[in-house]
Amino acid sequence: MRINRIGLTAVALVAAGALTLTGCSGGGATDSKPSANASAIITTNGSEPQNPLIPTNTNEVGGGKILDALFAGLVYYDADGKPVNDMAESIDTDDSQTFTIKLKEGNTFTNGEDVTAQNFVDAWNYGAALDNKQLSSYFFEDIEGFSYDENVATLSGLKVVDDTTFTVTLKQPTADFPLRLGYSAFYPLPKAAFEDIDAYGQNPVGNGPYKLDGEGAWKHDESIALVKNDDYKGGREVKNGGLTITFYAQQDAAYSDLIAGNLDILDAIPDSAFGSYESDLGDRAVNQAAAIFQSFAIPERLEHFSGEEGKLRRQAISMAINRDEITKVIFQDTRTPAKDFTSPVIDGFSEDIKGNEVLTFDAKKAKELWDQADAISPWTGTFQIAYNADGGHQGWVDAVSNQLKNTLKIDASGAPSPTFAEVRTAITDRTIQTAFRTGWQADYPGLFNFLGPLYATNAGSNDGDYSNPEFDALLKKGQGETSEEAANKDFQDAQAILMEDLPVIPLWYANVNGGYGEDVDNVKFGWNSVPLYYDVTKG
Repeated sequence: MRINRIGLTAVALVAAGALTLTGCSGGGATDSKPSANASAIITTNGSEPQNPLIPTNTNEVGGGKILDALFAGLVYYDADGKPVNDMAESIDTDDSQTFTIKLKEGNTFTNGEDVTAQNFVDAWNYGAALDNKQLSSYFFEDIEGFSYDENVATLSGLKVVDDTTFTVTLKQPTADFPLRLGYSAFYPLPKAAFEDIDAYGQNPVGNGPYKLDGEGAWKHDESIALVKNDDYKGGREVKNGGLTITFYAQQDAAYSDLIAGNLDILDAIPDSAFGSYESDLGDRAVNQAAAIFQSFAIPERLEHFSGEEGKLRRQAISMAINRDEITKVIFQDTRTPAKDFTSPVIDGFSEDIKGNEVLTFDAKKAKELWDQADAISPWTGTFQIAYNADGGHQGWVDAVSNQLKNTLKIDASGAPSPTFAEVRTAITDRTIQTAFRTGWQADYPGLFNFLGPLYATNAGSNDGDYSNPEFDALLKKGQGETSEEAANKDFQDAQAILMEDLPVIPLWYANVNGGYGEDVDNVKFGWNSVPLYYDVTKG
């Protein structure tokens, strides 16, 4: 899920002592665990959402993790990223442009409202309308009637047929459209949401496997408490009593609680424990590939980074970074140096993108490129990378800064903000005046998801405001292909343009490095690094 699901590995604001203690106490060693307790609450780490919990206005990991537990869309993704029908009975098309979607009957929101076709259409129209300023509005840009130039309250491509049927007409054939429908932007909203959307975002009513544990279950900057939704009839059968997500100020505190038995599941090991967590946790340690891409953005609006000068400086910075060294020394081989802008776990990935030599460490070439930029306009000032201090990023930011100092002979440093929410707000508001850490945890398992939302002109997660008509044209061409193979070729060609422009500096692909406690069983981490909480049992 996201940036943005960029909030990757960010963990926000509460002291370890505030965590609900759930570990078993006393007793001698046993050969087996006690029987699972269907009412047991699973505890895990998370981050304070950037915004109220509105599906179309949440595009970062902390909020996304919560929304995916509270809501059920047309489909959900299994552990391997395969879409499975959830609210949908069927999604049919003859031409990949007009889709007929039929819903299963008998599903309800937790306030008792039936889940109908109108709930999906109303939610999508709300998310798409420019006046509503939703961060994920671009997910609806392919639907007929969507416009970036004027507010459209009702998309002409959305038609309700009856209570359980609606149709979607796209501007052009788009083969992977059904694959996208498990992402949170496409969740339905109850009618009650539109009575006061801001209040709703603080206490959302969903239709998913979990629900809020009463009014005020979201304790800002501290935690959120969810309980099983007994009325959910979808495929994500909940095998526990609920989920408490605690927002930590530091990943080290979360890891200490895991080791002490006070936390059930941790999905982000701090870099201080990379060398020891597998021996600490044994077979309860998790180290597996995931659809996660890490980078940092350098907006063109920054001095010295526009035009030809900016292009040269970005290439110089990229080639001054020794990714092999950082992934080995800082990350203990839990990261893999990037070869493109996507992820090796996604179909269509290629490490042979034209121009990707710019991602290879070459100190001599980097200095030459920097000097060429100086010939256009001499460098002044300090190069800084902003990051959230609550997310375990200082180690690599300091390492990159030192490499830039040594290779380019410039002053470089990190610029930490205390929390993920703070740095994301500055990025979203365009008040940030430095380069900044970025990353992407996939919303759905497709190459386009790593490209369109981040680099297409006007896309909601295009935090650097990058725009290139040739890149946009290749994305559009890829979306219109009728075969996945042809589409992926277009997306690879589009990446060649990114290699030249470098709107972000690709760094590495991240494994999901996590672990779980002795009291839980059946813990699986999905294709996008998020644990399948509903499947977890606890003694």
